[in-house]
Amino acid sequence: MIELIQQYWQQYLWGTAGRPTGLVVTLWLTASSLALGFFLALPFAILRVSRTRWLSVPVRVYTYVFRGTPLFVQLLLIYTGMYSLDAVRGTPVLNTFFRDAMNCTILAFMLNTAAYTTEIFAGAMKATTHGEIEAGRACGMSNYTLYRRIILPSALRRALPAYSNEVILMLHATTLAATATVPDILKVARNASSDYYLPFVAYGIAAILYLCISFTLIWLFRKAENRWLAYLRPVSMR
Repeated sequence: MIELIQQYWQQYLWGTAGRPTGLVVTLWLTASSLALGFFLALPFAILRVSRTRWLSVPVRVYTYVFRGTPLFVQLLLIYTGMYSLDAVRGTPVLNTFFRDAMNCTILAFMLNTAAYTTEIFAGAMKATTHGEIEAGRACGMSNYTLYRRIILPSALRRALPAYSNEVILMLHATTLAATATVPDILKVARNASSDYYLPFVAYGIAAILYLCISFTLIWLFRKAENRWLAYLRPVSMR
């Protein structure tokens, strides 16, 4: 066990010889996928709640497809399926992009989390009270100003608890990156387990790392909820 830790502790955390592995790769996958998915979900959520069907229906189809199929299948389609297409291999830019396992993994994670985040934000927008919207209309706000100053800030605050769950689920989903040969925490644990045949120790270290990241994220979201959702807390009765 001591030899395993001495041999692999750097690979579990940040990697060796200038090649990032383990914790660094997992954090990069999680942060980049969530950031890209967040900025994709914002306009999609606005289109999702639109009363114009030709704007809302394509977004509904997108979220239905990506929420209705397993993330593992989506990753395989993007990582192995896309590169099997002649059109992809024949286009230099696409060929370069889809040959890289990290690019394919981030793309799959981004599209998946964007679908769930779109529904979370759309639900929060629909829950905006009619009084807030009417107050904005009474002040002469345009639709753009109404979304920017009232609907989006209000909806994003209310979406924090649900979005925190999506962040944790996305962190856990990064374990699928090992199937695309991306050297995340689980990939390092597999290598350590096969080299020393100590699966309990190897995967136990990985579990502790994931647990520490999860607790940190939960703590950060609880701090954010206490700050931005303080007005929703019930008044204590004496």
